[in-house]
Amino acid sequence: MLVAAAVCPCPPLLVPEVAAGAAPELDTARAACLDAVGVLAASRPDLLVVVGPGDGREYPAGGHGSFRGFGVALDVTLGAPDPAAPGPALADSLAVGAWLLDRARWTGAPVEGLAVDGRGPAAVCARTGQELAARAERVALLVMGDGSACRTLKAPGYLDERAEAFDARATEALGSADLAALDALDETLAYELKVAGRAPWQLLSGAARGAGLAGRLLYEDAPYGVGYTVAAWS
Repeated sequence: MLVAAAVCPCPPLLVPEVAAGAAPELDTARAACLDAVGVLAASRPDLLVVVGPGDGREYPAGGHGSFRGFGVALDVTLGAPDPAAPGPALADSLAVGAWLLDRARWTGAPVEGLAVDGRGPAAVCARTGQELAARAERVALLVMGDGSACRTLKAPGYLDERAEAFDARATEALGSADLAALDALDETLAYELKVAGRAPWQLLSGAARGAGLAGRLLYEDAPYGVGYTVAAWS
């Protein structure tokens, strides 16, 4: 059963070494993310799964990733390093999650990863979430994903007047653990607004069914024209 979840944005800029001189701009977001990870640790899970947008791959405990593609000689792993861990390098979103866990000095349950297909239908995401929640008696999720990338003229997706309302609905749902509202997020609109978190959020909704978790909003903003939300469910 799902016992806790942390929802965090997944831009590589969250890593200070990647952001370089702009790092202080996301200090508040980083602090909120670490608070959310603290909720995961307090839940004492048997298994922690880091979930984020990607190509649908699964990553084993000890899976490795890096930020070398961003010009930074920084490597990360899912939990304790395992040189024998099979598979490709972590998807960027999971690498950011692994960095957060390292920053929080995670020493609890084994950590695995799942990169969710960003175009996956809501029903498929929810079913995957239910399967993850059944993996152990006490499962926790670190759910990585951004809101729309269309909040300002300088945003990656330029300005779209629908973006702010979409982000407001998603943030309210994440902050209150409103499963029905998460399920109702429009897949087509999310794609048009470049919402990286839609599929991971709907996976979380599936995983949380029947768990009776309450949500708490820790951070909401749109730096660089991209919606970032941090929430903790317990």
